Amino acid sequence: MSSITFENVSRVYPGATTPSVDGLDIEISDGEFLVLVGPSGCGKSTTLRMLAGLEEVDSGRVLLGDRDVTHAAPKDRDIAMVFQNYALYPHMTVADNMGFALKIAGISAEERRTRVLEAARMLDLEPLLDRKPKALSGGQRQRVAMGRAIVRKPQAFLMDEPLSNLDAKLRVQTRTQIASLQRRLGVTTVYVTHDQTEALTMGDRIAVLKDGRLQQLGTPRELYETPYNVFVAGFIGSPAMNLLTAEVAGESARIGSYEVALSPAARGELTGAVVIGVRPEDLVLAPEGTPGLPVVVDLVEELGADGYLYGHLAGQTDRVEVVARVNGRVHPAAGDTVTLVPTLDHLHLFDAASGARVE
Repeated sequence: MSSITFENVSRVYPGATTPSVDGLDIEISDGEFLVLVGPSGCGKSTTLRMLAGLEEVDSGRVLLGDRDVTHAAPKDRDIAMVFQNYALYPHMTVADNMGFALKIAGISAEERRTRVLEAARMLDLEPLLDRKPKALSGGQRQRVAMGRAIVRKPQAFLMDEPLSNLDAKLRVQTRTQIASLQRRLGVTTVYVTHDQTEALTMGDRIAVLKDGRLQQLGTPRELYETPYNVFVAGFIGSPAMNLLTAEVAGESARIGSYEVALSPAARGELTGAVVIGVRPEDLVLAPEGTPGLPVVVDLVEELGADGYLYGHLAGQTDRVEVVARVNGRVHPAAGDTVTLVPTLDHLHLFDAASGARVE
């Protein structure tokens, strides 16, 4: 087990005009579970592949513990990778798939059997050890791929969207198993996903990437409560944060006819347009006549006890979408016009020009 460090790491693919990863600086502690998250093309898989030695590093350094592995061969890094497509050998049994890397490394047959059985017990794979991959479900194949990584006892696990081929229910179950298994083993893990729900529920810390650059690094709670910029605010959280453009007028910011008072510090920093962020759970239905945001209801998603109201601001020239969490049993109907009042303590303020957070 070991810490991992990216020092100003960049990667520019041949023929590209911009870096796929640009000046990445991250320190991952020994035993930490770090999630790399971002939209497609943001550089998260490239980052993982540079750490594995499958992509070249054009500038900067990659450290595994105190050892510089920037230009080391993949086989010399003592890292185990779990791929999106499982990459199991179809002609081998589960036991042989799990023990193959140990066989190549010259580990004795008895030691291989011991390690494979130990990993199989952890992953509930003991009854399946004599089966071939074609006789397994997607979730079972994923557990075999995990077992193959575990038996090697590497310094770090790298996981590249390992749950994307599973159905929704199995994804929830498997991500819980992976997170709890990682904490039990205490192995440093870097996990790549585009699913921010996976990121929030699994990681000790989350690194949000966009266009190859690190936008924010912090705990799930830090990213949810204090996003550094508009991109992180809109990306983290499901449904996404409402981002409403407002005009600064004197001591307040105005969204249509609704005014939000600004602190003296914010008034000193801001002029013109600002962006006010409010999460769906922080918009509350209010009685008619209450000062708030008038919203025309387009749809209400019923999810049992909770529901999500999807609508748009009334009286605006350009359509502005709004999402609010409502009671799943008692709620407005499509076509109604309602008043939504933001919880002022939980508002987020961003500079419209730079997108940066304003405290």
